[in-house]
Amino acid sequence: MRVAGPEQTQDGSEPGSVHVILGSRKTRVVLTGEVDAELGHELLEASADAEASGLPVEVDVRNVTFMDSTGVAFLARLASRSPSKLVLIRPPDLVRFLIQVTSISQVLRVVEDDPGIDHTLPDGSDDGSDDGSDGPGGGLVA
Repeated sequence: MRVAGPEQTQDGSEPGSVHVILGSRKTRVVLTGEVDAELGHELLEASADAEASGLPVEVDVRNVTFMDSTGVAFLARLASRSPSKLVLIRPPDLVRFLIQVTSISQVLRVVEDDPGIDHTLPDGSDDGSDDGSDGPGGGLVA
């Protein structure tokens, strides 16, 4: 698991973090708090981990409280290197605005329901197996 940022920012806002979860059928990146230049190095590592998996990528952004161009660049990089269309899970209004104004909304798909890490593929297809496990290779990237 990767966690970045101080325990508390000076203005009391939530620090940013990035986590990469490797499932057996897709990779999930979870962003929380402030996604800005402070997370730059961790975002590059997360992007490399997601790309190296060779699996479809989804990004859970539901708990992002702030995002600057660093976060937008991260999403654009993932979208350009993912083997299928990047999936963005439950973006808050500020993230929706940023992806629309930068036009990267054209290279990703926004979903409101969390598809789960391995229950369905990003295209919405389901293999019928719903045993609740991540299967082989599932888990957090250290």
